[in-house]
Amino acid sequence: MPALPSSVLEPLWVQVAALLPARHDGHPLGCHRPRIPGPHHRRYAHPGPGVGCGYRRIADASCSATGLCRRRDEWISAGVAEQLRRSVLAAYDRMLGLSLDHLAVDGCTTKAPCGGHTAGPSPVDRRKQGLKRSVAVEAGGIPLAAVPAPANHRVDRLLRPPWTPSPLPSRCRAAHGAAGRRLRLLALPQVLAARGMAGRIATRGVPAPIQADRRWVVERTRAWGNQDGKLRWCTERRRLAVESWLALASAVIVCGRLLRRAWTHYRWEGRSRRRP
Repeated sequence: MPALPSSVLEPLWVQVAALLPARHDGHPLGCHRPRIPGPHHRRYAHPGPGVGCGYRRIADASCSATGLCRRRDEWISAGVAEQLRRSVLAAYDRMLGLSLDHLAVDGCTTKAPCGGHTAGPSPVDRRKQGLKRSVAVEAGGIPLAAVPAPANHRVDRLLRPPWTPSPLPSRCRAAHGAAGRRLRLLALPQVLAARGMAGRIATRGVPAPIQADRRWVVERTRAWGNQDGKLRWCTERRRLAVESWLALASAVIVCGRLLRRAWTHYRWEGRSRRRP
């Protein structure tokens, strides 16, 4: 993924800095190695997701790979990425509104060469270790929830309450999905009915306009997520770390869409002459 533009990176970092917990230095002598300031750890969010490499590849003299991993674990424990995703999503809903009458759900299988809690044999990559991201989006393609799972798991588990990381909005009325060779949707209508939604599943033999009626937006959102190197080539082994990267990628997508659409709806000081 190309470098994030400053119009997206700066607002996200301001929110991240506000969510970071305060840390008090309690060393009795104060002669230990000083802690690296927070702004230097912006590499946790960038360029890490862009290049999709390990922490040793982006470490340098100013910050070691151990320091990056330690700060990553601190941010995961504080739930920074999930809080950021929720705040950006709430801002989008407040300013532009979420179209929750229709919900689209789909999955995407990527590589996970290091294995871990969310890796499994991929049915589309000669049973190599793979990660499946199940994404639920609203009618405009804004990601509402994402769940990581091994590549041999089914997509419809996203709609089951135990697998949903954050409750989907109760205003959703219909869900659209795709039926594939590995996806068995026999129980999905009952799952949707229990959540108060009506399912519309694409089937083989039906003309393309019906299949692509409201489902193309989730495929576009998956393509945006695949631009994130940390998701396209996942080297994390812990589920909490993968979920943190998913939340961060969703926040980047929502923030970018918010700025792009707000440019045509609002005017503010310092607004660029070109749409971001």
